[in-house]
Order: sequence, then structure tokens, then C-alpha cells
Amino acid sequence: MHEPTVEIRLPGAVVLITGGARGIGAGIARAFLEAGATVLVCGRSTPADSDLPAAGGLRAQFIACDVRDAAAVEAMFAAVRERHGRLDVLVNNAGGSPAADLAAASPRLIERVIALNLTAPLLCAQAANRLMQAQARGGSVINIGSVAGERPSPGTTAYGAAKAGLLHATRSLAMELGPKVRVNAIITGFVATELTDQHYGGAAGVQRIAAMFPLRRLATAQDVASACLYLASPLAAYVSGALLAVHGGGEVPVFLQLARQPT
Repeated sequence: MHEPTVEIRLPGAVVLITGGARGIGAGIARAFLEAGATVLVCGRSTPADSDLPAAGGLRAQFIACDVRDAAAVEAMFAAVRERHGRLDVLVNNAGGSPAADLAAASPRLIERVIALNLTAPLLCAQAANRLMQAQARGGSVINIGSVAGERPSPGTTAYGAAKAGLLHATRSLAMELGPKVRVNAIITGFVATELTDQHYGGAAGVQRIAAMFPLRRLATAQDVASACLYLASPLAAYVSGALLAVHGGGEVPVFLQLARQPT
């Protein structure tokens, strides 16, 4: 299957992607670079310049920031304003959680998971809004959500709860920040990364999971990136408060699989 061709162009746009130096975030960064945008990515650890996302003859710029730290977030957005004078798109991508049953999770772990997956996007949206409200064309905030925020998430309860909160916040912020700023979320499902085989029991495990979806494959970072490009573009000028599902049609209910098994 061919990857979708990026046709949306955003020359001159300034885009900030949290957690954009690797994984899904790097894929999103490359898509915006290919579209001609100026892309900034942030993270806690500074990568080598050669490791930063690059595409279309452009390379992403890096800003060191722990997005859970309110003061660090303020400093990052001040740096964006100083470097570029504007911000057109914020992609709240940074997130994740180790697997841990809540019964055994420490209070510190719970706090850190919620801080990264809910508090940090709110802090970044707040800071981005201050820049975007002063711009004639406003801006776009895109939150990267998860199916874990819509269905039970055993083993990552705090993560699922935080992602559910992020989806709710998306709809609320769309009302608070409009008309200048549009706020939308992408609900991701299983996304293939360099660690997919390790997480899901090897290639055979990945194939079994992929067979569960109507589209019979896991998402790629490009699938998520293409959705981000759409939401950031003029094509989505009247789209705000939307929760765009990028999950291949969703997971087949387990009871159907069990009912079809021979007794």
C-alpha cells in the first residue's frame, strides 16, 4: 500500500510540535516540513542536529522544554515569539505512559502521567492562544488523543483518564478560544513505530492485532500526520471542536470473537 501523497501546502506557517523529535511526533514534523512550513519541535533531551526531522529540503528546529513545567513552557513560547514573531499551529503530541496497574502505581507515577498527558497540553494551549489571538489569521491547536480515552484502559488507567480529559478539553477550548483559534483532536489507535514488534509480541502478534481492524493494518505516523495537515489547513477552516478518529475503523468487540470460536 502506498503512503498518501502530501498535497496540502503551508508555506510560511510556523508550527510547534511537542515531543516532535522522534516517533509519531517526528512523522508529523516531516509532513509539515514537506508542506513548506517552519517546524519547531521540543523535548527534554537535545538530539543531534542530524537526528532532527527533515523533509522537503528543510530541517526542524529544536527547543529544549519539559512541557510539564509551566515556567519552561512559558520560556519556550517566548522563544518562538522571539525567533519567528508568530505561531500558526500547535500540535500537542508529547505523551505516553508505562504499563502499570493502578493498584500498584505510586502517587508520583500517577501525577507524572497526568501531568504529561493532560496538564502539559493545557499549559501549551494556553500559551499558544496568547500568541494566536494577536494574529490576524489566528491559529490552530491540534491535540493528539487516543482510543484509551474512549474505552477502558486497563494497565494504563491514569493515561486513559488523562486522554479522556484531553478530548473533553478539546471541545471546551474550541468554544473558549474561537473564533480566532480552532481546537481539534485526533483519536489515534494502534500506530506502528520502531518498537511495535517489541510491544505486541513480535510480527505474529502485530498481524493478529492488525486483523482486528476493518482496514487490516496498524496506522502509520504518516496517517496521523496527514490528519494533522488537514486540521491545520484552510480545508478545515470551519472545523473546530472535532474529534477525528484515525484508528482504522475501530476495534472489533471481543464478544464477537469469542462467540465465533468453536466450542
